[in-house]
Amino acid sequence: MSAPHGFSVSRYAPERGTLAKLTARDSVLRRLDWPILLSALALSLIGALLVWSATRGRTELNQGDPYYFLFRHVLNTGIGVALMVGTIWLGHRTLRGAVPVLYGLSIVLILAVLTPLGATINGAHAWIVVGGGFSLQPSEFVKITIILVMAMLLASKVDAGDQLHPDHGTVAKALVLAALPMGIVMLMPDLGSVMVMIVIVLGVLLASGASNRWVLGLIGAGIGGAVLVTALGMLDEYQINRFAAFANPDLDPAGVGYNTNQARIAIGSGGLLGSGLFKGSQTTGQFVPEQQTDFVFTVAGEELGFLGAGFILFLLGVILWRACRIARETTELYGTIVAAGIIAWFAFQSFENIGMTLGIMPVAGLPLPFVSYGGSSMFAVWVAIGLLQSIRAQRPMTA
Repeated sequence: MSAPHGFSVSRYAPERGTLAKLTARDSVLRRLDWPILLSALALSLIGALLVWSATRGRTELNQGDPYYFLFRHVLNTGIGVALMVGTIWLGHRTLRGAVPVLYGLSIVLILAVLTPLGATINGAHAWIVVGGGFSLQPSEFVKITIILVMAMLLASKVDAGDQLHPDHGTVAKALVLAALPMGIVMLMPDLGSVMVMIVIVLGVLLASGASNRWVLGLIGAGIGGAVLVTALGMLDEYQINRFAAFANPDLDPAGVGYNTNQARIAIGSGGLLGSGLFKGSQTTGQFVPEQQTDFVFTVAGEELGFLGAGFILFLLGVILWRACRIARETTELYGTIVAAGIIAWFAFQSFENIGMTLGIMPVAGLPLPFVSYGGSSMFAVWVAIGLLQSIRAQRPMTA
């Protein structure tokens, strides 16, 4: 029997993980997707330089240590790589069995944000502050959980050979499980993360072979939900102002439109080759807010120029291209869906982050994958890379 979209249905015995099952000849190093790994590492290292440039003179942020953010970004990258290795070692099929536990843990963490443990950072009440300056943004890990729980449900009967496509009941259950954490995240409100999650759900449904009626219905529900949320006043004032500034950039250039205007000035001043690392006037003058996180691409545009910023886009493109190959070549629908969810996540979040610095997308407070400063986002994207590597490693290899 053939699975949807040309993927063959296969049955696998229980495994303890990717690394445990590989022989010496068929080593994990041979099975790694090196273009993805090297591109992600390059992006993280470029991000370290950009974050350093944006923060080395910000004494109010770096506690008087110009290397403060550089060290922490490199440390976050190291922890992220370790999480990737752990994910490969466990294997995406082993994690498939742990999805109910991971889902429950994710719900607990995002509910904790709504308790006194939660903290507001940059307008979003989306963080848990543990102490000692350590903070966690659970919504970053919810993106992974939604991908895994939907993939587990949608692929269960197809990979077992019982169906060619997920039935309507299974799709409905998957959407309900995805909607619960999304609804909680919306209460924070963390609109940017919800936007990413909606795109993830769409990508997962398209990859699963579910009826197009579900996709069209979800798009319609999303539009209706956006209208309802606005009508009920569920958005904070700063979020409404961001959309207003996007619709009319000249509305308040010194107020709500300030971030976008300064970002465009910084990127535009870079020209072809840029002003040189650590030499950007907008960056050193601290004219662009949140330049180490949401607006880190402006540092690349100003100091590395069109070529440097273009190289970042090229590396992101390599990751998406290789991820598409992994999704297409895997022999199980579960792996295809997981890879597709990651592709949708990385593609939309990158487009939104870069787009808001160029003024073609509203400001939504989303980091640029691998490049922006932030532990939670760095850990999550490297776990996603581990999932992609595991999917590739556990498929049959050609000679």
